[in-house]
Amino acid sequence: MMIYLLTGILSFMSGLVIFSLKRKHFLLSLLSLEFMIVSLFLNLFIYLSFMNYEYFFSMIFLTMSVCESVLGLSILILMIRTHGNDYIMTFSSLW
Repeated sequence: MMIYLLTGILSFMSGLVIFSLKRKHFLLSLLSLEFMIVSLFLNLFIYLSFMNYEYFFSMIFLTMSVCESVLGLSILILMIRTHGNDYIMTFSSLW
């Protein structure tokens, strides 16, 4: 059981490191955030199965994470259409 939790924590931490290091492209930031969401879902699923709880909350979590990823992709498409690329430093109007 502990190996699964450690794998989930390690994957979350690696996603956090990738998010902090790869700040040049907006798409890479979104992909690392999505990787962190999937690792959190893995941790949640393992915890709920270990405690013999129902998995209904995991479905709500997946629904919210899909909504978050759709909003991120729509912002990415809007930025690419207006600016022509996904470099974060070219968005001077956002910062």
